[in-house]
Amino acid sequence: MNTVYTEKAPQAIGPYSQAIVCGSFVFTSGQIPINPATGAVEAATIEEQSEQVCKNLQAVLEAAGTSLEKAVKTTCFLSNMDDFAAFNAVYARYFTGKPARSCVAAKQLPKNVLVEVEVIAEK
Repeated sequence: MNTVYTEKAPQAIGPYSQAIVCGSFVFTSGQIPINPATGAVEAATIEEQSEQVCKNLQAVLEAAGTSLEKAVKTTCFLSNMDDFAAFNAVYARYFTGKPARSCVAAKQLPKNVLVEVEVIAEK
């Protein structure tokens, strides 16, 4: 197993890695809409937050030597399922390969964000 780290994505805010490469797969930790340049959540709307999450995931996967196009499974957490359609509109622009996916409502996410996504991708 190899640990993945990039400054182009937020640093972990707990005892975990941005991602782990195991065999021919990359397992990302959940990404929330933290701007890696500032370490802060700057986006307010579900669309803005989803955009930042996807950019963070893209950076982590690239650091691991893969890409969003090689995603095989995502797990998406929304703080409000009323945001489902708006989230999907952003998600669809990034995950064009349409990986398998679960999307669930979470009562509360870290830093009170609106969205968190984790990815399993082929290396």
